[in-house]
Amino acid sequence: MKRQSKTALGRGDKIALVSLGCPKNLVDLQVAASALRKAGFDVGVPQEDADAILVNTCAFIESARQEAVDAIAAACAAKADPRSRCRAVIVSGCLPQRYRGLLFEACPDVDAAVGVDDLEKVPEAVRAALDAADGSQSGKSGSGHPEPPRCMVSPGTSRKLFTAAEPWFTLTPGPYAYLKVGEGCRHACAFCAIPGIRGRLRSRPTDVLVDEARALLEHGMRELDVIAQDVTSYGMDLRDGTDLVALLRRLDALPGQFRVRLLYGHPARCTDELLDFVAGSAHVVPYFDIPIQHASAEVLRRMARADTVREVPRLAERIRTRVPGAVLRTTCLVGFPGETKSEFRELLDFVKAVRFDHLGAFVFSPEAGTRAASMPDQVPERTARARVARLMRLQAGIVSEILDSLAGTELEVLLETPPTRKYGPWTGRAARQAPDGIDGITTVSHVPASAKVGDFVRCRVTGHGDYDIEARALP
Repeated sequence: MKRQSKTALGRGDKIALVSLGCPKNLVDLQVAASALRKAGFDVGVPQEDADAILVNTCAFIESARQEAVDAIAAACAAKADPRSRCRAVIVSGCLPQRYRGLLFEACPDVDAAVGVDDLEKVPEAVRAALDAADGSQSGKSGSGHPEPPRCMVSPGTSRKLFTAAEPWFTLTPGPYAYLKVGEGCRHACAFCAIPGIRGRLRSRPTDVLVDEARALLEHGMRELDVIAQDVTSYGMDLRDGTDLVALLRRLDALPGQFRVRLLYGHPARCTDELLDFVAGSAHVVPYFDIPIQHASAEVLRRMARADTVREVPRLAERIRTRVPGAVLRTTCLVGFPGETKSEFRELLDFVKAVRFDHLGAFVFSPEAGTRAASMPDQVPERTARARVARLMRLQAGIVSEILDSLAGTELEVLLETPPTRKYGPWTGRAARQAPDGIDGITTVSHVPASAKVGDFVRCRVTGHGDYDIEARALP
């Protein structure tokens, strides 16, 4: 009976997936794709072979919105091509959630939209769009689109939590998976639109997360990347004693050889208890991704991040003292309203002194609905972009010196991509490198012929590029 239901909805139609934005968005797309698979659709096919294209979007800042619109336009162009079998384009994620009333005006060829609180409705939206395209849907509007359920976007901010129908199913290209521990955010930074889209913090139950982690490991994943808007706030809404360290203890007790990595922490929540646990953990790598946003106390106060003013100056020293060999990654926001030359200089001096292993920077984007959008003394975009370029030039020099210092040292590398030619190098990642190329990769020569994806190999560093590491497998 269940099988008949799946076949009736999916009917074997092929769905191409387009993932935009951060890994948290990718997890949402995995939830939607898992629901599509359960409903009988064939997901993850190339666009040229697809009956429908599902574009999962980000709308955090202007550049993300533009990327989303461009991807939607490309999908709609594929649908319009008479040589294409594509019959429908469905848009999901933050863009329809934030701009429900404007999406179809800006992108009139989109067939259906699904919000962040409506992931379980994706199969229904896809089926309705395909049926409308085939002329078999009753109640068509004059434009040829079914109404409803053309727009499946719950009003207001997000409130739900989702667990995939197949917790082991991933869309990552390597032997790693993202473990999304919560949704929403408990902070109210003046520049950030995320709480207005994703809602307040909601932590997923620990038992569910441990079961999901176990399933992922049993299906060959060798790195679990723990993500949320702020992983260090995990459990604060549950009020039952659950916190990040309690979750990590459960994950650390799972059997096998694997890594756990923490992504997206908050300076004010990087506790001594967390640092001490990581220092003694069997599986959690000493990698700390803690966006500071800025180093100037006045800028941080204007950002409504005053709770980090005391923490930011001593953060790196605290981490490196309690966790020897720790790798530090951060993100900085440049060009915030009122940022002066001297405040930007504070940021440069701080970065030069701390020597982050990895650093990303982005230009302030005035987002509607945020306090910062209407603040006085907006920094000209040209000035902000020049400052970002200057900051990244400084960071490039720091990275080069850090990579120089690794020459001759040993690293354990997770193998991810086999050679493209006989006797060529593998590519993988050391513990100091997060996925998706944000920290670079490691190329490994002289890997044994018996090696396979997901193996850990001991290597010696032989050189580096701008951000990538070169290494040789040890016998």
